[in-house]
Amino acid sequence: MKNKIITYNPSLKLLARDLRNSSTLSEVLLWQKIKGKSFGVEFHRQVPLDEFIVDFYCHELMLAIEIDVNSHDNKYDYDISRQSILEDNGVSFIRFNDLDVKKYMNNVLRALEQKIEDLVIQHPPSPLQRGNKTTSP
Repeated sequence: MKNKIITYNPSLKLLARDLRNSSTLSEVLLWQKIKGKSFGVEFHRQVPLDEFIVDFYCHELMLAIEIDVNSHDNKYDYDISRQSILEDNGVSFIRFNDLDVKKYMNNVLRALEQKIEDLVIQHPPSPLQRGNKTTSP
């Protein structure tokens, strides 16, 4: 799998911590479902990447999850620009609407599971990442 390190602006570290402590309801609800490798990969909340912070991030897959809430309504152009910059660094995105997370969690989880499966197929883990040792003949 990918697991490329993307550097970030160190000043974002405190902001990310503050965001983790003031999560939206939809972020809390989704986090309850994806934490603890429940999809076979580990996600982190409010992760600084480059000059930005994404809602959730899986380092193994370089997958960002964004929940678009009402506060994002006026930030569409900014969100698309930010996403494009991070995609240029190899990050994949999946976006969910705040209301969908609250009302249709099963659909959100199915879409996330499919995205993870697609990324795993595109970038299967190496034997070392799977925990298998390779030996020379």
